[in-house]
Amino acid sequence: MRSLRAALARAPAVVVATLVAFAAAVSAQLQIVPDDDPDLARGWASYQAGDRQVALAHFRRAAERNERVAQFNLAVLLISGDGVAADPAQGLDWLRRAADNGLARAQFSLGALLEQGRLVPRALGEATAWYEKAASQGWRDAQLAVATQYYLGRGVPRDYASAAHWYERAAGQGDTGAAYILASMYEHGDGVSQDVELALRWYVEASAGGEPAARLKAEELRARQRR
Repeated sequence: MRSLRAALARAPAVVVATLVAFAAAVSAQLQIVPDDDPDLARGWASYQAGDRQVALAHFRRAAERNERVAQFNLAVLLISGDGVAADPAQGLDWLRRAADNGLARAQFSLGALLEQGRLVPRALGEATAWYEKAASQGWRDAQLAVATQYYLGRGVPRDYASAAHWYERAAGQGDTGAAYILASMYEHGDGVSQDVELALRWYVEASAGGEPAARLKAEELRARQRR
């Protein structure tokens, strides 16, 4: 298996771009979301109307009934202080409850806070564990995050095979950065059997998603095949 330095030398810009996109995804996930529960529906309507206090009351009522989406929404309001008195400690408690109840969005968000050391002490191992739980439920951003943890050896021993597995899951859901890194792994045999055809396939996928370096890599592989 090639060294991590060699792998990063092959795709540094995309790895960095992936991490930047991941940071943006964290902010996007810490937002109020709707659901069909009656209290949640009322809370969502109140939130949309700008009445945060009433929304908070409805979310809390549902959260106390162990409704996991309500627990997440309550956590978001308390952490952000959006129109209500901020209480990050209580918000984190509700976020953990939602994550413990299996809400993938909450699991990913908790993992992100733990990785970044926001509001909680930084804990890479715990962050990776939460990412993997959310990833196992098909949450694409979590698949990308846990793949990158394995690729870089952050919070877990470096494991290219596990990284390739999760990058492939994320790429299969349309993540361009994951597709590019996966293509590179197939091209060079990092964590997977070397396979130029699969490398070409994923470079083409990444190129179609708007990654300019992927188009150049696809052309390079095609030229190599013609020799």
